[in-house]
Formats: sequence, structure tokens, C-alpha cells
Amino acid sequence: MFELRVEHSFPAGHALRGYNGKCANIHGHNYRVQVAVAGERLNEIGLLMDFGDLKKALRAICEELDHQFLNELPAFAEINASAENIAHYIYSRMKEALAEQMSASGTSLIEVSVQETDTAWAIYRQ
Repeated sequence: MFELRVEHSFPAGHALRGYNGKCANIHGHNYRVQVAVAGERLNEIGLLMDFGDLKKALRAICEELDHQFLNELPAFAEINASAENIAHYIYSRMKEALAEQMSASGTSLIEVSVQETDTAWAIYRQ
């Protein structure tokens, strides 16, 4: 099995609704996002998938979140913009953005990791 990972970072703010602690207050993070795809076979030139395509899709999704107060975005209107929910959101968007390429190459999106601080991150896998 082959696996590729790409990474992108973006700053954003949020507040955890219903949380009993400091994170209920508005605060921000420099989020670091990793996306991983995997597959059994390489194409005719020895690639699982083009890193550039993965990076482009991830950058476009992160650009929508960059320097935003995440609670105000439609995706997080009814759920907290927790690292877990951000990872799930990015996973869903990446799956949509790469559907055609993944189908053609026989690859699968295996996980999205969202690092919120130097010592805390969440991972979404399906």
C-alpha cells in the first residue's frame, strides 16, 4: 500500500459553545492540517497521485477557513468548530474535491489530521 500526505496551515478563531472552561471564550489557533491518501498501485509514471493536485485541493479548502471566526461559517452554525469537527469538514470537502482523481487512480482518502496546538490534534478517518 502506498500513502501520500500533504500539509497546509491557516490561522482562525473560534469559541466552543457549551464548553465549561477557557475555550468557551473567543480565541484562535494556527491550525496545521494533514491529508493522507492511499492506494495499491502507481500510475504509468510511478505516481500514486500528483502531490500538486492534493496540495491545490487542500489549499482551496483551507483558504475558506483562513482568518475566519469559524463559528460564523455555515458549516459550524449548529456544531462547534472543534478540531474534530474541522477535521471531518475538511475530510468531506477533500473527498468531494478529489472524487474524480481518486476514482481514476484507485486511491482513497484515508484521513485528515487537524493540529490545534503543538501538543493537541484530532484525526478523522472513515
